[in-house]
Amino acid sequence: MTRTVHALVTGATGGIGRAICLALAAQARRDGHALHLSAAASRPGEKLDRLVAELRDAGAEATGLAADLTQPPDCARLVDEAQRAGGDLDVLVCNAGASGPGRLADLPLAQWERSFALNTRSAWLLAQAARPGLVRTRGSIVAIASMSGLAPHPGYGAYAATKAALIMLCRQMAHEWAADGIRVNTVSPGMIRTPLTEAVYQDEAVRAQREALVPLGRIGRGEDVGAAVAWLASSAAGYVTGQNLTVDGGVADHMLALIPGRPGKAAVEG
Repeated sequence: MTRTVHALVTGATGGIGRAICLALAAQARRDGHALHLSAAASRPGEKLDRLVAELRDAGAEATGLAADLTQPPDCARLVDEAQRAGGDLDVLVCNAGASGPGRLADLPLAQWERSFALNTRSAWLLAQAARPGLVRTRGSIVAIASMSGLAPHPGYGAYAATKAALIMLCRQMAHEWAADGIRVNTVSPGMIRTPLTEAVYQDEAVRAQREALVPLGRIGRGEDVGAAVAWLASSAAGYVTGQNLTVDGGVADHMLALIPGRPGKAAVEG
């Protein structure tokens, strides 16, 4: 009898969320598993309905769910509704999040609190609610962080802080829950071209400048993030926990290459 893997993906209708859902469906086919995918959005509607239909066309069972993850009761309700539809979770992907500009000197308190509620606290509450089922399945949690959580991002003080906190939260959960067989990891995307960021890349000069910063020479796609999530959630990564996988084409490690000078000619300090 074919085993059915049950995955819950939040923020499923966005560019990265959709790519994660499709990557999980493809991974299930490669592994020979059936897949029940609970796709969660902030609200019901046409986008969610289209995604559910697309996932069914890709061979997965799919359920569309909606919740406001800034509200703690909605986090528990979402997990309960998903598990009533598809059974205990094997995979929880915490992808829902939002960024917004704002300098710390005059950042509104409401923006700070909403950022942490959605980007960090919701992952903890979802994981708490899903934990009993994940213990039974010896399942996996993957949260989507950001390269902004690895280095200061001027003008995005709240967002960077939430993603740094998310990475540490998941490292903490990984160690506390390892004895139960639950793996917890994060993926930190770099510059990813999605419908949400498409307007930026319509400016050819900006696009070229951004590409020049990437050692691999291109802007990332949602599929790049989806592939990383699917791998971390699969048995192929069964000995990987507490890790942050940076999917950025090499940007995060590229800073020293931007310092003017001729490598091999100047004296090296440090």
